[in-house]
Amino acid sequence: MAYTVIATLILLFSAVASTTATGLIGVNYGRIADNLPDPTKVVQLLQSNAIDRIKIFDTESTVLKALSGSKIAVTVCLPNEQLKSAAADQAFTDNWVQSNILPYYPSTIIDAIAVGNEVFVDPNNTTDFLVPAMKNVHASLVKIKININVSSPIALSALATSYPSSSGSFKSDLVEPVMKPMLSFLKETGSYLMVNVYPFFAYGANTDTISLDYALLRENTGVKDPKTGIVYKSLFEAQIDAVYAAMDALQFSDVKLVVSETGWPSKGDSDEIGAGEDNAAQYNGNLVRRVITGGGSPLRPNDPLVVYLFALFNENQKTGPTSERNYGLFYPNEQKVYNVPFSVEALADFPSAVSNGSKTEVATAPSPNGGDVSQTWCVANGKVGQKKLQEALDYACGEGGADCRPIQSGDTCYNPNNLVSHASYAFNSYYQKQARATGSCDFDGAAYVVTQPPRYGSCKFPTGY
Repeated sequence: MAYTVIATLILLFSAVASTTATGLIGVNYGRIADNLPDPTKVVQLLQSNAIDRIKIFDTESTVLKALSGSKIAVTVCLPNEQLKSAAADQAFTDNWVQSNILPYYPSTIIDAIAVGNEVFVDPNNTTDFLVPAMKNVHASLVKIKININVSSPIALSALATSYPSSSGSFKSDLVEPVMKPMLSFLKETGSYLMVNVYPFFAYGANTDTISLDYALLRENTGVKDPKTGIVYKSLFEAQIDAVYAAMDALQFSDVKLVVSETGWPSKGDSDEIGAGEDNAAQYNGNLVRRVITGGGSPLRPNDPLVVYLFALFNENQKTGPTSERNYGLFYPNEQKVYNVPFSVEALADFPSAVSNGSKTEVATAPSPNGGDVSQTWCVANGKVGQKKLQEALDYACGEGGADCRPIQSGDTCYNPNNLVSHASYAFNSYYQKQARATGSCDFDGAAYVVTQPPRYGSCKFPTGY
């Protein structure tokens, strides 16, 4: 039984002034938390890890002042709630630029302004204000002779179709009122479309058709686009090219794209399939390696990827499922959530994550202050089907050396007598015996890590051996 392992995470941040045609990696610096370090310390953290591109979700003065002279480029945001005012009157955007950009620029490198964020899914329905607001912000910058890109991050849900990639198209109700005028504006001003891309969500909703290897940019056979013949080796690239195809369909093939958010949570609720530290490490590591070394997407091979990871810190005040608070590369105490080598030299020292196929060295997951990896369990993913679950169970109880005695007939964990509960017990036994090592809870996508104790009848799952 093959299963997934990872030797270590490769996470590499390239310089803004790169002399080669490689991609660029940045990170989103969200601050919905009450325990984050002071912005001055955050800048020091960024510099010590060679992170030189960030994106924030406002124009917080303490952050912009801390970035002054740091050579770290920042994308700032005009929030959704100000779009109506920004669209109605250029005097508003003149004042906004004078108050939120001019005091810090150019000592703070502000290289883009995101006008709104995922406006199309804003419950306050600010879509009609988006393009006029973008135009007014740009006009206010031109008035004072400041050259800063103006764009707006859209969610992938703006697409009506994303599979296959060649069929990518924007939702019909967005095309004429928003997408065409926005893309025209981006073309005229030499800016780019910002897109938030999260393979985690697509994988979790489609585990029966999307393999974990494909979602995590691991080795896999790929998915062939029947129209173009392109064989995609990652869901990330397929999603990007779906957006490019949608732009092509509207005759905007010369507008570039920046991935303004992407990431994978290191923790999640029991129903958030795929959430976990190992998967987060593999997704981010493999993605950064791909961006730094791999050129553009299959449809745009000559346009190097520009990608902003989400996020710098775990944010304890975010609402929603557990995953929302666990996208960070760092804990608030500035310790890494998982191993993150940030230097160019590290690329040669650490092998890339491997896909399922062979049992190689497994690195033990770190347990920095602020993270308690002992309180995690491994459970079965019932969506992969009985055949795959049975194969994984056979491996765990056989070659894997899991303690499967409790799930034998008449023993303490035999009931409930079904494949998912038996496989969950066996997978967790293996996971705990491996000291919760990175890669030890996957079984070719048949298992995932949870942070709440599994409950199957009266059976108690061990937390260690």
